[in-house]
Order: sequence, then structure tokens, then C-alpha cells
Amino acid sequence: MQVILGGGGAIGTALASALNAYTTSIRIVSRNPKKVNNGDELFPADLTDGAAVNKAVAGADVVYLVAGLPYRLSVWQEQWPKVVRNVIDACKQHKAKLVFFDNVYLYDGNSVGRLTEESPVNPPSKKGKVRAQLVQLIMDEVKSGALTAMIVRAADFYGPGINTSVLQETVYKNFAKGKAAFWMGDRTKIHSYTFTPDAAKATALLGNTPDAYNQVWHLPTSDEKLTGNDWIQLFAERMHVKKKAMSVSTPLIRVMGWFNPLMKEMVEMMYQNNQDYYFDSTKFKTRFPEFKVTPYQEGVKEIVAAGTAN
Repeated sequence: MQVILGGGGAIGTALASALNAYTTSIRIVSRNPKKVNNGDELFPADLTDGAAVNKAVAGADVVYLVAGLPYRLSVWQEQWPKVVRNVIDACKQHKAKLVFFDNVYLYDGNSVGRLTEESPVNPPSKKGKVRAQLVQLIMDEVKSGALTAMIVRAADFYGPGINTSVLQETVYKNFAKGKAAFWMGDRTKIHSYTFTPDAAKATALLGNTPDAYNQVWHLPTSDEKLTGNDWIQLFAERMHVKKKAMSVSTPLIRVMGWFNPLMKEMVEMMYQNNQDYYFDSTKFKTRFPEFKVTPYQEGVKEIVAAGTAN
């Protein structure tokens, strides 16, 4: 039995599909779960409810925490520690292994130019401090021997049919509407993106690899070093539209935040957009050389073929 906590999101749906290669016993847990494979078991639950999480995890061999929460600092500070504590306690009680899907916010701001599993943990943002707290909770249990777990990390997302990718919301969807692309930060800087189908397949592979536990893994991401301008060019060419784009600086994002709550939340993260952001997944590629990472041009092609999510 493999349990997905946070089914239906950018990773959860693709993960359910990928896990079908390893097991026919998959339980999808979310507020409103939907089947991906015919045999999926659906379990409606609120992950902030400890009793519900405990029931959702019962009988599991592996638990994947791939849930997302609203992109608001106050929500993250209040709910993320509660969710992770609930999941840890349930995994310990039912002797299930945990795979926690993380991002790169906890790393030192000066490491963004080349992020590896060994990059120092020193988050420059308040959201990053929340992420560091969650990883500490998990790894403390691992070090004590009470829990078997791993941390898997991805760069920013892009992928077919999803609506939580900043790249797609600001470049692809703008082009689809006949508007100019909108790039937050310096578009002459490199920016890595992890293709969601690759992330899901790799997460399923790691979760079913016994010696991969009790460590951190960067999920497979293309080695190509594309700048914001390169990404805009890729989408423009694939969509057969004129390459029209505007850059938005941190001060302007701050002003926009007076009127737009999401922009307000983005201000503290702009350090990732104003310097090269390169995500190194050499560790995974060395351990699993047979895994084929999707090139950026192919990823963009699949996104355009899939159409907009909404």
C-alpha cells in the first residue's frame, strides 16, 4: 500500500500514475480526492486533522507527502508544522516510510547559482524558515531511529496541464491570451525548472528504492542553462507568436503587492529571480543513469500540446 497525501495537485496526479508501475494498491488522500488509476482507493481528509491523517496512513508501506498549501506566509507558519507533525506521528505509529516533497527555499541565498543536496541550510526568507523547520522535524526523527524517511526536492515547476507554475502563468498563458510575457526579476539570469512528470516518476522510483531513504535527493532536472529570455523564446517559437516580454523589478513587485496579495507574498522570494538559479541533480542522475530527463524544448512542446489548465 502506497499513500499519496495531497492527491490532485501538480505532483499528486502524476505521482499516482507513476506509482502504478510499482503497485496496484494506491490510496489518494485529499479534501476531494479523484481517481487516477482504476484501482485507486480514495480517502477524503484534512491533513491538519491528526486523527484523519492517522486513519489515512493506516496500512501504508510508503507515504508521500506532496500536498501544497495556499501561498501565504501566515498559512504556512500555522498549518505546515501541524501537517508534518501529524504525518510523522502517523508514519511512526503504522511503521510506514515517509517521502517528503520539498522545495529549495531553505537553502542559503548565496547558493542559488548552483544548488546541490549539500548546499547550506540558511534560509533568507520567512517562508524558507518554515521549510527548514519542517525538514528539521523529519530529520530529527530519522536521526533518532524512530522514522525512515527521505526528502526529495525540485526546482520551480513547469509541466503540462498544471496551474501552479509561475513560468506558465506569466509566459505561456500570457502568450495564449495575446499578451506580452511577464518575467519577474532579471530575465538575463539562468533559471532551472523541474518538469513535473519527471519529478513524479523520480519520486515514485526513489520511494520504491530501499537504500534511497534517510537522505536528501534533488529530483532530475535538465542541465541546460536557460535564461529568462531563452524561456520566453522557447514558448514564443513553439506557440508561433511574437516574442513580446516585459521584466518586473523587485520594487515594482513590492508596489503591486499593495493591491495583489500574491505579489506581496512574492517579494521576499525575488532573490531567486535576480541571480542565476541553477538546480543540480547530479546525485540522482549518477545513481539512476537509465532515467531519461526531459529536455526543456520537449517540456515546452508538451505544455503547449496539453493546452491551458484554466
